[in-house]
Amino acid sequence: GIGNLRGRLASARPGAKTFVLASHIDTVVNAGKYDGPLGVLMALDLAEHVIQQGLTLPFHLEVVAFSDEEGVRFHTTYLGSKVLTGAFDQATLHKTDAQGITLAQAIADMAGGDITALAAAALPAEEWLGYFELHIEQGPVLWENRVPIALVTALAGQQRVELAWQGMAGHAGTVPMALRLDALAAAAEFVLAAEAFALAHGQGLVATVGQLRIPNSASNVIPGQAIHSLDLRSPDAAQLATAYEALHAQAATIAERRGLALDWQLVQYTAPVQCDATLNALLAQAIAASGHEVVRLVSGAGHDAVPVSAVAPATMAFIRCYKGISHNPLENVEAADVAAALAVAERFLQQVAAQQDV
Repeated sequence: GIGNLRGRLASARPGAKTFVLASHIDTVVNAGKYDGPLGVLMALDLAEHVIQQGLTLPFHLEVVAFSDEEGVRFHTTYLGSKVLTGAFDQATLHKTDAQGITLAQAIADMAGGDITALAAAALPAEEWLGYFELHIEQGPVLWENRVPIALVTALAGQQRVELAWQGMAGHAGTVPMALRLDALAAAAEFVLAAEAFALAHGQGLVATVGQLRIPNSASNVIPGQAIHSLDLRSPDAAQLATAYEALHAQAATIAERRGLALDWQLVQYTAPVQCDATLNALLAQAIAASGHEVVRLVSGAGHDAVPVSAVAPATMAFIRCYKGISHNPLENVEAADVAAALAVAERFLQQVAAQQDV
């Protein structure tokens, strides 16, 4: 299959559904060691707690370690969770990595890899009861507020765009400033415009240009082409759409004023996801009963809860991480915070079970 690892504690109750505890085991390049794997280890600890306490659950409990949440190799996220939820797109098998290897070939090269088994690896929608994921915050809010845990209310939607500005390369010393068609200057103007727009248009919206490439660049050449990314995120679908249209229009205005050609390509859209209100009410009770302030956060990062939410009630809890640092070898957590989150999760799981017995 796709490389997911699954473990199951079966319930004796006839017709029981499945509650999934999960996170991912892949990482970005030059990563820390807590983004994803910590949640998997904590899910295993929760399952061990159920066994050691001799708890009888009214649902099957499944622990899943998802493969390829980050999408680094094939530039497509949530491969593992899409397979589990039955949302895997067969066209993805034709995507290639930097060496030209297709996803289909990579699966076939794995021990036991079988692309024909992907559909059978799904947990049918009617068998899901719910989904819960523990994950480091990957941001500084909990660190700054000295709080160990928070519940997640929503996961931000995302639009990724690639912009290519086409001007005219020229000699840096012989072309007057007023006659230049400088692609990099246009890109720089747009980067600042995107930053200003996000700052001016409300909490929750963020805009990032994280990649910039100048083909055939040299210190004495006016850039004739500039290619860069744009990453827009917001938990509000309307706000995200407004930002996308406004910045697209602003880019077109910059290009026209400077006499450049602009190619604007939307390469990814992910809709915002609201976490399940019923599960979050139980999670809030568990946090409060454990003696912690109930902090609610929106996740600006994507998580496997996004595809899962299409088939089942889903929510997450964030754990404080050192200075909010993530996707970085400096990523770290305090053992006391992990213990606090486990205590909350144990209480939460018991509350989910109790609700099924009502």
